[in-house]
Amino acid sequence: MKLDTFLADRLVEGVCPTPGCNYDSARGDQCEKCGKLLNPTELRDPRCKVCRTTPRIRDTDHLFLELPLLKDRLEEYINKMSVAGCWSQNAIQATNAWLKEGLRPRCITRDLKWGVPVPHEKYKDKVFYVWFDAPIGYVSITSCYTPEWEKWWKNPEKVELFQFMGKDNVPFHTVMFPSTLLGTGEPWTLMKTISVTEYLNYETGKFSKSKGVGVFGNDVKDTDIPVEVWRYYLLTNRPEVSDTLFTWDDLQAKVNSELLNNLGNFVNRVLSFIAKPAGSGYDSCIPDTPDVESHPLTNALAGKVEKLVEQYIEAMEKVKLKLGLKTAMIISGEGNAYLQESQFWKLYKEDPSSCSLVMRTAAGLVYLLACLLEPFMPTFTIEVLKQLNLPLDKDSLSDEKGDLARKPWLFIPSGHKIGTPKPMFKEIDDNKIKNYRNKFAGSQADRLEKAEAKKTADQLKKMKVSAKSEPKPKAATEAAITISRLDIRVGLITKAQKHPDADSLYVEEIDVGEPQPRTVVSGLVKYIPLEEMQNRKVCVLCNLKPASMRGIKSHAMLLAANNIDGSKVELVEPPKSAVVGERVTFPGFESKPDDLLNPKKKIWETLQPDLRTDSGLVARYKDLPFTTSAGVCVVASIADGSIR
Repeated sequence: MKLDTFLADRLVEGVCPTPGCNYDSARGDQCEKCGKLLNPTELRDPRCKVCRTTPRIRDTDHLFLELPLLKDRLEEYINKMSVAGCWSQNAIQATNAWLKEGLRPRCITRDLKWGVPVPHEKYKDKVFYVWFDAPIGYVSITSCYTPEWEKWWKNPEKVELFQFMGKDNVPFHTVMFPSTLLGTGEPWTLMKTISVTEYLNYETGKFSKSKGVGVFGNDVKDTDIPVEVWRYYLLTNRPEVSDTLFTWDDLQAKVNSELLNNLGNFVNRVLSFIAKPAGSGYDSCIPDTPDVESHPLTNALAGKVEKLVEQYIEAMEKVKLKLGLKTAMIISGEGNAYLQESQFWKLYKEDPSSCSLVMRTAAGLVYLLACLLEPFMPTFTIEVLKQLNLPLDKDSLSDEKGDLARKPWLFIPSGHKIGTPKPMFKEIDDNKIKNYRNKFAGSQADRLEKAEAKKTADQLKKMKVSAKSEPKPKAATEAAITISRLDIRVGLITKAQKHPDADSLYVEEIDVGEPQPRTVVSGLVKYIPLEEMQNRKVCVLCNLKPASMRGIKSHAMLLAANNIDGSKVELVEPPKSAVVGERVTFPGFESKPDDLLNPKKKIWETLQPDLRTDSGLVARYKDLPFTTSAGVCVVASIADGSIR
């Protein structure tokens, strides 16, 4: 159905006008591929994202932010703050790209119902553009918290403003919002430091909040993975310089090797030994440390730790969070090496004085790590301090002269009684990772669909009814239409020729892993030359009801993608090494196809609208790739095409 309304910028899609980009799914406000901010009218071949028709332009009055009038003041601010605030390189590049293009008036109102109404009689039926209005929310939420909000927002001499965001939001915070504040002529606290991340991708594609692809907060609570593990993994994988990838295997590896075997092992190894009863440990009391200067191993460790703490502080001051976290974890690794090299378990009997020094120093490192990791894993810090029976006192990391303490054996006083040690992290095994990957495959909509199907199936199993009075379980479950009901296989065209009675049709013989090839009729003559139809692997839908086409019965259907206007068609191709006859699968869905699709149930017709190609030319059902044992299925050049 064709919409009859003004469209929000993001509901207009088309080809990006930026030279060299040509991304054909750019939104009306921004191109995801090149990052350029756009107006909907700049798109080539625009279409409505909802009804797929071409929108038309209508005249309407709008309010604009006159950026050109603010150019000099804005450039002065950017040149000064980008240096003083150590802006990340991607923030500088995105900002300079805007300035290089030349500032233009920016429309700040929209003809929409949802949004903040414009407080002006002439524009009362309009709302503010979200990226004009949203940053003002930073100020208003502070004013909701305290009537003294100006102590933060109008105090540039004493307050520093740090902002964190993804790369697609940079110009709104380095150009538009500062311009809004500068234009008032009032002494606003302008952003000093901006930390910008690239994209975090998910397994085989992009995280997408709008599409529900990936693992989000509501999913995290459905796992038994502690929140600190999630914090650690996402921060150590933070895409500060380039796009990074979330994978379940990488999460498992980092938890087991870095958190469990490095950090957790060090903390538990130290505190457990100290907690042992006298005769085998220190009865939970921190030992004394005489004659520190004559212990070269401990002094060497202290020198390394001092330098690492300096590097940590420098990284955190420059908002290089990933580097700060990595540096703290290096200290943990140095602690493990120190324990191993000292062989404290032997020293306890052979050299008690040295053992006391080693264990007090190691306990000091445990406390140091609790302090350094507090910005990243606060509940980890709380638990470590509980086991140490100590409060968090970051000032204890500096001595009276203000220099960083290079004597970790002094962090905890001798005689201090620690709490009860216990392991901090648990191993994640292969079965859990496999279950998580399957559970969170596809989009949230897919997962809800599968959950409903499973719920229906479970209910049917519990039903105790006679076959005469109630329908069979199979009949009842037919209401759940999922992609698993399609029998899509890898096929090999062994022979293709023109239909004898139809100029637009081919007749193919296709091997789909059965004793005899299937005869298939397809309308591809005007799109694909006959020579290109020979001896090629294709994706074949095998459980449609056979249909007669101009006197020849077709026993399957080739899957192909077409572009938006239908002028171009390309076959969906499995990898060359895919096994002929194997089923094409979709992550998270167990392949249980119908023997034959019932035409009255409209199963194919229901699923087909969600079969498309993405910007990377991968064939997908919603956000799930067509998958074979050799990899995913693709098309040659049609992005965002419909598969049928």
